[in-house]
Amino acid sequence: MHGAFTENDLSHVIAADKAHVWHHLVQHKPFETSDPRIIVEGKGMRVWDQNGKEWLDAVSGAVWTVNVGYGRESIAKAIYDQLMKVNYFAQAAGSIPGAIYAEKLIEKMPGMSRVYYVSSGSEANEKAFKMIRQIAHKKYGGVKTKILYRDRDYHGSTIAALSAGGQHERNAQYGPFAPDFISVPHCMEYRKHELGLEHLSGREFGIAAANLIEDVILREGPETVGALCLEPVTAGGGVITPPEGYWERVQEICKKYDILLHIDEVVCGVGRTGKWFGYQHYGIKPDFVTMAKGVASGYAAIACMVTTEEVFDMFKDDASDPMNYFRDISTFGGCTAGPAAALENMRIIEDENLLENCTIMGERMMKNLHALKEKHTVIGDVRGKGLFLGLELVTDRDTRDPVDEALAQKVVSEAGNHGVLIGVTNRSVPDRNNTLCFSPALIITAEDVDQITDAVDKALTTVFG
Repeated sequence: MHGAFTENDLSHVIAADKAHVWHHLVQHKPFETSDPRIIVEGKGMRVWDQNGKEWLDAVSGAVWTVNVGYGRESIAKAIYDQLMKVNYFAQAAGSIPGAIYAEKLIEKMPGMSRVYYVSSGSEANEKAFKMIRQIAHKKYGGVKTKILYRDRDYHGSTIAALSAGGQHERNAQYGPFAPDFISVPHCMEYRKHELGLEHLSGREFGIAAANLIEDVILREGPETVGALCLEPVTAGGGVITPPEGYWERVQEICKKYDILLHIDEVVCGVGRTGKWFGYQHYGIKPDFVTMAKGVASGYAAIACMVTTEEVFDMFKDDASDPMNYFRDISTFGGCTAGPAAALENMRIIEDENLLENCTIMGERMMKNLHALKEKHTVIGDVRGKGLFLGLELVTDRDTRDPVDEALAQKVVSEAGNHGVLIGVTNRSVPDRNNTLCFSPALIITAEDVDQITDAVDKALTTVFG
């Protein structure tokens, strides 16, 4: 018991929340006459709110995070045991779980070798950006500072991360932004007409979409471009899987112009797509990989910026120069709870064969979603990889005009009425917040998959007929 709180009476908790908590991504005006949702318990795939209502969570904590599901006692115990030994020391020194997790993580990432610990995905991306800028000064006379990012991709909520953000509604009203971040076009084949590539398809489209990146590089001047930052599968911008031929050509372009390749795995990483990392589906050889959400499935705050030995060596090539190394710190990168939780999270994924389950259940869910497309003409496109899937809703399949976002949000609400939490692109791309999003925990069963798609079927019927 804490204050006026008991498990059976949460009135004080609700009142305290309404009076003092500023929630994320939420307009609070409605809470003047209604209550916010408070999640009080989670077990496996399901969570319960303050009213005792049970929900099947098809979005892993709402933002693609709880990869191994709720209520994992072994992770909680691993954190407790570690905290009782030592909870924290600045990452200028090492820790036992930090060293062991780095070793095990690198075993999953051939070609990579060094792990820099931080506490969020935004921060992980910031560290990569800082390294890229420092390399520009150390190696290229301060000229090769530009960082390219892709339309519809998202890399975090800090000012620098937003500067590399391709979701205009996320960025609106938060400028001015950091200089030398340059946008390149998206690679969504479903909306290839937006790129002037409607005459191409498949591999030809993929190569042409990648060539649009080269066009930007040539326009900016290759000598000024230091890095390209991309999600392997675009997440909040619409669950966009890359077309065939795209990544192969992107890699060629980066090599041709001596451009570092930074892969943002904050959503796709640690099993979400059926491999340890999304980039591993596409034969990519990155210079930087960032990750966060699924690293510890939300049981502790941890993120990682991983790079190669070649990049690492650039920061120790002149030990006599006091400005030569990476002069950076992340306070909570020194917390030991994160790597302790991440180690147990990784063990669970391995021992329970969750990568395989992700692939099998992802295929089942994709099949179910395609069946829904046959039934509901409002579904224009089905996309995704593993247990990271999206349905784009349109008013007309020929014109591909998006449904009004209020209707897409109503589908989410109706699915909730059937006990299933799903997502939708939210404050992302203007007039394009029309993609339903699914990212259930990797422990999902066939029955869970069917329950999710049944709820979506009923929700679509209610909203669109």
